[in-house]
Amino acid sequence: MNRAGKTLLVLALVAVVGMAFRVSWNALRDVATAVGADETGARLYPFVVDGLMALALVATLVLTDRADKRFALRVLAAYTAASLVLNFVHGLVPELHGESVDWTRLADWDPVNWLLVLLATSLPVGSIYFGSDLVAKVLHHRPIDPANTEKSTQIDTERSTSGLAEPAPEPVPALAGPVPVDGHEEVDSPLDGESTDRVGVRAVAAEQSVPRRATGRVPDVARSTRPRRTVDELLAEARQLTESWSVEQLTAEGIRKALRTSPDKARMLRETLRAERTAVPAPEPVAVG
Repeated sequence: MNRAGKTLLVLALVAVVGMAFRVSWNALRDVATAVGADETGARLYPFVVDGLMALALVATLVLTDRADKRFALRVLAAYTAASLVLNFVHGLVPELHGESVDWTRLADWDPVNWLLVLLATSLPVGSIYFGSDLVAKVLHHRPIDPANTEKSTQIDTERSTSGLAEPAPEPVPALAGPVPVDGHEEVDSPLDGESTDRVGVRAVAAEQSVPRRATGRVPDVARSTRPRRTVDELLAEARQLTESWSVEQLTAEGIRKALRTSPDKARMLRETLRAERTAVPAPEPVAVG
């Protein structure tokens, strides 16, 4: 529906509500006069009852909290029922239709008459209480941002899906032999005296309870281009780097960091260099003559 159609619909609704209020205003004014209200109070009495109905209807449309909306609907229903009862009584009691009525009974039976008088006299007090509460709720109401609503909905969806049971990972079989090494990666050659079986045992991976996440093939650019070094090359490089070191400074950790090699080879180089530093030279032969 376009804007013009909506405007006409709202204007028609306002006209119908205005005419209905005029009809109800006549009955409520006579009831107010019958329960002791003066002329001014009797004329304002319909605004107390039907006016609060309009206020509760607006609050129902504005409020978004479920509890506040339910409260506004209950106020609207209660005052609608009260206005209906008073209009019904006005139609049943012909004495209320006179213009100069000062006091009369709303019902012949005393208990019913007391209840109707209590209802008619309590509506203004209820309008003060419920009307103030509804206005406070509307003034303290904060409209919900659609963007935040969509974000919270997405978070709730992610939380609900994350709680679903994940399938158990398949066990990863152990490697049957040593792991092949790419030629571009930095891997030192095995030490002298180390058997190939020992290297193979080290390369065998144990069964993993949780499989590692596949990261894909490592790019060639990220791989090291440094060639593999033999034991002799490592020993020569270690001698050159540690030439100015004292015997106490010859530690496996220091050698490992300086040469960027494995801890095993670093310990081997440490023992070799210390042996060379602490070696006692053989005494020279003395000539006998």
